[in-house]
Amino acid sequence: MAPLAALLLLLLLAAFSNAAAAKPLEYHSFLATPLSPHPYTAPAAGAYEDEDAFGGSLLAAAAAAGQEEAPAVRFRVVHRDAFAVNATAAELLRHRLRRDRRRAARISKAAAGCVAANGTRAAGGGGGGVAAPVVSGLAQGSGEYFTKIGVGTPATPALMVLDTGSDVVWLQCAPCRRCYDQSGPVFDPRRSSSYGAVDCAAPLCRRLDSGGCDLRRRACLYQVAYGDGSVTAGDFATETLTFAGGARVARVAVGCGHDNEGLFVAAAGLLGLGRGGLSFPTQISRRYGRSFSYCLVDRTSSSSSSGSSPGGSRSSTVTFGPGAVAPSASASFTPMVRNPRMETFYYVRLVGISVGGARVPGVAESDLRLDPSTGRGGVIVDSGTSVTRLARPAYSALRDAFRGAAAGLRLSPGGFSLFDTCYDLGGRRVVKVPTVSMHFAGGAEAALPPENYLIPVDARGTFCFAFAGTDGGVSIIGNIQQQGFRVVFDGDGQRVGFAPKGC
Repeated sequence: MAPLAALLLLLLLAAFSNAAAAKPLEYHSFLATPLSPHPYTAPAAGAYEDEDAFGGSLLAAAAAAGQEEAPAVRFRVVHRDAFAVNATAAELLRHRLRRDRRRAARISKAAAGCVAANGTRAAGGGGGGVAAPVVSGLAQGSGEYFTKIGVGTPATPALMVLDTGSDVVWLQCAPCRRCYDQSGPVFDPRRSSSYGAVDCAAPLCRRLDSGGCDLRRRACLYQVAYGDGSVTAGDFATETLTFAGGARVARVAVGCGHDNEGLFVAAAGLLGLGRGGLSFPTQISRRYGRSFSYCLVDRTSSSSSSGSSPGGSRSSTVTFGPGAVAPSASASFTPMVRNPRMETFYYVRLVGISVGGARVPGVAESDLRLDPSTGRGGVIVDSGTSVTRLARPAYSALRDAFRGAAAGLRLSPGGFSLFDTCYDLGGRRVVKVPTVSMHFAGGAEAALPPENYLIPVDARGTFCFAFAGTDGGVSIIGNIQQQGFRVVFDGDGQRVGFAPKGC
């Protein structure tokens, strides 16, 4: 009996030890707020021109003062939804997901070396830093987040798409052969004393993937074509850009588009934030360094049913220069990875994902690794893609782990658009959802708030797991997962950082 009793005691102790060692799953309390069924009406024209919304009066003051230097360039960012007209939140989401498919497809082709990321081709043959405001705007064009800058002397305010997935800076210009509707006046280079045409033989023209030339005027021409069919073409020039707070940056290479069409409604143009030679961060690097950071506001902050005024809409900032890195002491950093076949994109090494505090075994780094010999694979951080795409095996493992940990939630059959995992939370106010964290090389971690991976898709209480699988080669960390983080692109240190609650 004594040996048997001892054996039973050992078994009980082992069972107790295993139970104590098993770590319970971690959960968030999630406030389940469905989409509003009421149409969102855009604010009146000019509502975003005031200083509170975009720093517009600061632009004029800086231009009048003729300031050329500032310790930082900082401007505010808003989401595109702020400019939607008479559309419900569900309609905006459907438009957004359709755009997202096209953008992800273009990025996959570009990353594999099939097309140039900035789409350019022939058309017709050191200071302290700078910063600006970031807003969210959804129903109108390529890219999800907008900012406002001043262009020319005197400065003309211009609403610009922020895009880390392209390089060329461009805007619509008068006279227009073909222009889409934009918010605010179209820039007229004939009225700017700082506008300078680029000669066909200039080195700057040769930096285009394939610079065109108007032989009669000896003027360099550019063209950018996007994956969704949008196109801009015109003269390649240099111009002075003005930012909130008084910073002015002279001789920035810009495309002055006289022939533009596609999904860029509302925005005047695009501010390319990629890693290429013609991107805005690269062009200002001698004065401000190669670093910038942004914090993206919640995609629903501008289109909520609260009826808040534009001035009350949430916004955040994008900052260029050393100040982009210094305030982000809480950021955890991971090294940038270089794709020799595609210089534009910001690659990082995603080494794992946790659900409920436990690493998902099937999310293997080998499925997410960049192959530098082919340019395929890898993971990029992109401001213009909404939904995070993961290589199919990694996504399937993540989805299954989330479903298992969220077994207490009622699955909604059929999915929604590109989402295959949705839940019916109708009638429930607060629910428990598993935590989700992304792990990067170097020990960096992004612990996602539940709003960054469980999003409402209708007014009935359907919420979907905001990840998707891809067979396109490259994986993409999209802006839904980035919301609320101060994302730091430290080009000088060749690293990317994620600082939670950075807005």
